[in-house]
Amino acid sequence: MATKSGCIFIQRRFASAAAAVRPSAAEVRSHRNAVFLREQSRQRALFPRIEKIEVSMQGPGLEGTLLVMNKGMSTPLSCARHLTEYHVTSSVLALVDGELWPLHKPLMDSCALRLLTFKDRDPTAVNQAFWRSCSALLGQVLETAFKDDFTVELLRSPDVPVTSGAFCCDVVLDPQLDSWAPSQESLRSLTRGAQLLIHLDLPFEPLDVLPSVALEVFSHNKCKQEEVVKMASENPTGTLQLYRCGDHVLLSSSPLVARTGLCSQFEVTALHSLGSGPWGLHRRAQGLSLPTQLQAHHTVWNKLRKRAEKLVRKS
Repeated sequence: MATKSGCIFIQRRFASAAAAVRPSAAEVRSHRNAVFLREQSRQRALFPRIEKIEVSMQGPGLEGTLLVMNKGMSTPLSCARHLTEYHVTSSVLALVDGELWPLHKPLMDSCALRLLTFKDRDPTAVNQAFWRSCSALLGQVLETAFKDDFTVELLRSPDVPVTSGAFCCDVVLDPQLDSWAPSQESLRSLTRGAQLLIHLDLPFEPLDVLPSVALEVFSHNKCKQEEVVKMASENPTGTLQLYRCGDHVLLSSSPLVARTGLCSQFEVTALHSLGSGPWGLHRRAQGLSLPTQLQAHHTVWNKLRKRAEKLVRKS
């Protein structure tokens, strides 16, 4: 309860400051990056001396493999680099002592580690993380798709299953755009923006932070501040997970994949109006993607795209 009250106090303080002067979208991105990097540097400084941990690798061909790594510095991806190029390029997530773990998140103790790929016998967790990451990528594109004098507020998007047919990103655009309906060329432009990020093969960098840090990161977005408070109250540890992809910082309640380059075919298929909400006109952007290890013939892709154009509703 004390943590939640503290969150609300900090939230109001940052909200009042944000209301005074509305910075440009570029300034907001710069602020979020600065806070993220400052906290990332602070956490890394907590390990001034190198301590060794033992990582027991699990998986086909890896049983009995023991790696000696650095506590608080080495990540599952670091471990993959001690194996083969296949493990580096195909790994999507990790299991650390049975817990889903981002590939770029430092290991804190000796553990058992399994690298997960799209070709695993049960890829459910990997597929859902991929879908979630595609939503994050779509949000990143939307934030930079409009002129700097138009505001774009990303809402908490529904964590829809892969079987829904499309990943989603809920957004509120500037009120000046309320009457705007995207053309097919607009959707193709958004797709090109996503494909550029995929080509850059940017990492999704995770960072566990206290609510006060997350509130500072999103001090210019009241919707995200409320999301921070809600997520913090639901997490027994009281912490939240931020991710940085390029200059985009986002919240996520569950792990994302290692990098944007794991996406292959990617298309923004629709931008539906959901009607008026507490933050303005709510819209739902949708898209379709397949990972690099799974390809679809163009006729199959066209059928999947048609399905992905239909509005996805929360279950």
